[in-house]
Amino acid sequence: MTDWAAFTLAMLAFLSSHFVPRLWGLRETLIARFGRRSYFSAYGVVSLFLLAWVIIAAGRAPFVELWPQQPWMRWLPNLVVPLACILTTCGFGVANPETLGGSASRAFDPENPGFAAVSRHPLLLGLLLWATAHLIANGDLAHVVLFASFAAFPLIAIWGFDRKTRRRLGPDADRFFDQTSVLSLRPLIQRHWLRQNAGQLLRRVLAGLLIWILLLHSHMHIIGAWPFP
Repeated sequence: MTDWAAFTLAMLAFLSSHFVPRLWGLRETLIARFGRRSYFSAYGVVSLFLLAWVIIAAGRAPFVELWPQQPWMRWLPNLVVPLACILTTCGFGVANPETLGGSASRAFDPENPGFAAVSRHPLLLGLLLWATAHLIANGDLAHVVLFASFAAFPLIAIWGFDRKTRRRLGPDADRFFDQTSVLSLRPLIQRHWLRQNAGQLLRRVLAGLLIWILLLHSHMHIIGAWPFP
C-alpha cells in the first residue's frame, strides 16, 4: 500500500467513525444494547486509535508543499493551543446538554449559565483553534487536508447543535441563546458571574494549562515534530 493510499484510508476511517454511528439509528441501538457508558468508553478508545493512525499516516504521506513555512507560523500553535486546552477542560461536563461534552444530567439554568455564558460550545471551539493553528503551521498537502477536516468538524457541529437546540426548545430558545454565546469575554469581567464561577473556572484553567504543558513536552516523542521554530 502506498503512503497516499494509507493516508486516504486512515482519513476515511476516522471521518466514517464520526458519521456512520449516526446513520440508521446505529448509535441508539448500540447504547440500548450495551449501555451509554460502555458505548462511549469503547467509542472513545476507537476514536483515539483512529486519531493516532491518521496523524501518523499524514506524517508518512509524500511531502507536497502548498505554502512555505515561516517562523511565525511555528509560534502560532504555541500561542493558541494553551487557550484551546483551557476551552477543552471547560467544556467537559459543562452544564449545557446542547453541546459536545455537555452534561446530560445537569440541566441548563438561565439564572446561572456557568461557562456557557462565555461559550456554549467550548470543547468545539478548542478543537477549532487547535486545528486552525496547526493548519497554518503545516503547509504540506497531507497536513492541510488533515487539519482542514479537523477545523470543518467543529464549525459544522456548532451550526448543527444550535439548529437542533432551536428546534427542540421552541419558544424557550430565545432565552437560552440570550444567556449563552458562541464566544464572549464579557462574563469574565462581571462581578456577579465571577462570584458564582471563579473557583471552578480557576481549577479548569489550571487543568487546561497542565494538559498543555504535558502535550508540549511529549510532542516530539509522540508526533515526531519539534514544536518550536
